[in-house]
Amino acid sequence: MTTLPVAICQAAPIPLNFEAGIAKAAKLAGEAMEHGAKLVAFGETFLGGYPLWLDEAPGAALWDHPGSKALHRIMLEQAIVAGDERLLPLQELCDRHDAMISIGAHERVRQSLCNNQLLLRPGEAPLPHRKLVPTHGERLIWTRGDGSTLGVHQSPYGNVGNLICWEHWMPLARAAMHNLGEAVHIAAWPTVRETYSIASWHYAFEGRCFVLAAGLVQHRQDLLDGLASLGGNAEAEALIHEIPDEALNKGGSQIIAPDSRVLAQAGEGEEMLHAELDLSEIDNGLASLDTDGHFSRPDVFELSVSTEVKSGVVWD
Repeated sequence: MTTLPVAICQAAPIPLNFEAGIAKAAKLAGEAMEHGAKLVAFGETFLGGYPLWLDEAPGAALWDHPGSKALHRIMLEQAIVAGDERLLPLQELCDRHDAMISIGAHERVRQSLCNNQLLLRPGEAPLPHRKLVPTHGERLIWTRGDGSTLGVHQSPYGNVGNLICWEHWMPLARAAMHNLGEAVHIAAWPTVRETYSIASWHYAFEGRCFVLAAGLVQHRQDLLDGLASLGGNAEAEALIHEIPDEALNKGGSQIIAPDSRVLAQAGEGEEMLHAELDLSEIDNGLASLDTDGHFSRPDVFELSVSTEVKSGVVWD
């Protein structure tokens, strides 16, 4: 298959309320698929919303903060888990339209939270990718992923993979993904600001792949509304009110070709971004640059990637 119709759903999540978020995602993804999209991308942690308080609420990192603890408890209660049946509406869309959905979520793994960018695909279980290193303040809520979720989906259009946010500044993670031969890469961001655009353009050029740089649109009020939809919590609400009353995730999503040119550019509000990917561009670009092949110098450099599950507990 030489062309792939894709879409980015640049939208506001429904923070904390996962069932409502899944319903919104299903509505948007369904609309994109009705318009022909075979791959639909959402931004980082669309399901559950990006935890804005980590960066924007001055008290969030204080030891024993009641608001931070309340929000953490709510996310643990709401987060998806492996085999979560709440994702079935999204899976049914993939099966019905023979399409894929990349969507970010807070995931509960044992007693911890992970940042997971799921790739749902027709007729198969979702392919997880757990963020290898939570960025700076994110370490207050998310644990680290391991190499067992560093992979791609082998679709009829070519290999499709995900990385999340600042993983795009991990040179060895990029090299590992390039070795897997992505045709299309989803770069999941909370918002695609200038430096994130540069990282996405660079990834497309370096990896000779198409990149869907997917961002969110999120305001403090979205957090308050999501909290209220779950019955509210005074301590959590007080912490959220420390966040500036303005839009903090502003979209900026882009669809980028393997030569780093921008095929489609979103603004700052909610919108649907569409593009038709000409997959023949990938092999054309490999004539001049193949970072996993004739530019790799295996006689000088070697990368070893562990794909073992690192749970920290082994039961004999």
